[in-house]
Amino acid sequence: MVRDEVAVAVAFVVKIDDQDLGAFNSCDGLGCEVVVEQREEGGNNGHVWQLPTRMKFSNVKLSRPVTADSAKLMRWFSGMAGGLKRKTATIEARTQEGTVIARWGLLDVIPIRWTGPQLNPDTPKVATETLELAHHGFFGPGTGG
Repeated sequence: MVRDEVAVAVAFVVKIDDQDLGAFNSCDGLGCEVVVEQREEGGNNGHVWQLPTRMKFSNVKLSRPVTADSAKLMRWFSGMAGGLKRKTATIEARTQEGTVIARWGLLDVIPIRWTGPQLNPDTPKVATETLELAHHGFFGPGTGG
């Protein structure tokens, strides 16, 4: 009997149109939902119709301590000063040894927020940055694992 082992992801490697933005240690918001409209039918008191209308994709937030890879992110962001173009992205969940355990492809990606570290000498802590991406859906083989 073969048992699947539960793999624990410790890094999320992000590429935007094959441009490597480095590894992040936190990834939040990978998901989607079907937006449902409710319709009541006259004379039918037994139920309310639930009609699917469209797919809605949540923003993806990636966080990490500030590292040398932060410069890659800043170069990528500053390259968009002339205008934003929607791109594709891949997020790979990897183990500590670097084994890919899941991969997600994102369509029509645009960056919507970068938050840098809060620098305060009174409360020293790890300097972190967060990247937030909006997208229009998932693509590719191996999506979601």
